[in-house]
Amino acid sequence: MKPSELYVWQCPSCGRHVPQRVADCRCGFHHKGFDAARPTRSGFLLAAGLIAGVVLAVFAYRWMEPAPGGEPDKARPAAVQSGDPLIPDSPDELNQASRAEAASGEPVESPSAGLSVFEAPSAPLALEDVVAQSLPAVVLIQAGQSRGTGFFIKPNLVITNAHVVQGHSSVQLQAGGARYTARVASVSSGTDLAALEVYEVNTRQATLPLGSVKNVRAGQEVVAIGSPFGVLSNTVTRGIVSAIRETGGVTLLQTDAAINPGNSGGPLVDRHGLVIGVNSMRVAERGGQGLAFAVAIDHVPQLLSGRASGPAATPLQGLNQIMGSPATTGDLRDQGTGAYRTAVEAAARTGSELDTYWDRYAGACVSSSTRTGDRRWFAVYDPNGVRLTAASSYNCEQWLQTLRSNADGIRRGLLLAAEAARRQGVYPGVMRDVRRQHRMQWTGWD
Repeated sequence: MKPSELYVWQCPSCGRHVPQRVADCRCGFHHKGFDAARPTRSGFLLAAGLIAGVVLAVFAYRWMEPAPGGEPDKARPAAVQSGDPLIPDSPDELNQASRAEAASGEPVESPSAGLSVFEAPSAPLALEDVVAQSLPAVVLIQAGQSRGTGFFIKPNLVITNAHVVQGHSSVQLQAGGARYTARVASVSSGTDLAALEVYEVNTRQATLPLGSVKNVRAGQEVVAIGSPFGVLSNTVTRGIVSAIRETGGVTLLQTDAAINPGNSGGPLVDRHGLVIGVNSMRVAERGGQGLAFAVAIDHVPQLLSGRASGPAATPLQGLNQIMGSPATTGDLRDQGTGAYRTAVEAAARTGSELDTYWDRYAGACVSSSTRTGDRRWFAVYDPNGVRLTAASSYNCEQWLQTLRSNADGIRRGLLLAAEAARRQGVYPGVMRDVRRQHRMQWTGWD
């Protein structure tokens, strides 16, 4: 074949040379052999479709290739593929995420419990982990001569037993190396609970998440944390929930974890690190061992909302009635008298400081006052009991305001202590004698 024949063909009709890509000559001759050698448009489309089908089949096979576990890995968006730091890939990572959520303080509202409770992780924490995360939130409480335990549920809020702070308007707290002053914001003798509002709040103060008695089962393991005898702070005892009991409208958790004097007000914590009770009392009558009780944490929201007036009897009185102890009344009365005496002694010490404050400025600020009790400053309890001088070099209005504020704190504390003493059967005459001994008798107490 000549080189020219690679590019043209000669028309047998007119002899013209026609380009190979053209099938028809100008004279009208049609080259049939040219049609047989050239692929049609439909052939091209068929070939392209076959090629595309092969490519798609190979791609699908590689995408659905079985994972190492033998199961096909379903198509997922790239953002949630294995290795994404935001998505847990194993049950262990999921449990760690749940514990982090509980530690971060993100509550899950539980309408049935009426509490802001926290979802527990799927598996219990190690005992040492429960203790390690709980201890920083537990505090030693100094209320006059009495000592007890409490725990932070918010950086500015501590929960304890009512009998720990009964008769006091302010207390001292110690949490690790930190020290706080707190006022007694709310007390419920019926549930034996009290809330303390902390001054000078530390926003980094550790707190404990709350659980619910609705999730508690007899036999489950718990930890009691407190300060036995008021000196051995951060003491941990382990036990189980022996039973859940109801007495006078108060839910109690019976436990064999040791609760000694000074542990009162501390948290009873489950193995998920949630507070399920407030350690309250130990019953040792009739030679009983391991009879300790905690007030269910479900009563705390009632306390904070002002709805925890509670029953007429305290939880201890209710338990004594259940156990049928014939010597209950006398023992309770003695305990009540001792607690009231402690409250009056503390009030008298503060009262002596107010005596000095009165004597220092009354001569320059007071033109007249009403004598209503053992101490001159008791006159501030009468709205018109103190008349100030018309002119003075001192800021007498500020002096009187400070005096009234401190005196009101003493009055609130003694009224609360008197109410608790009456519930424990202490006679009014006994309370008057105690006040008289400490120069705290005022006509308004009765």
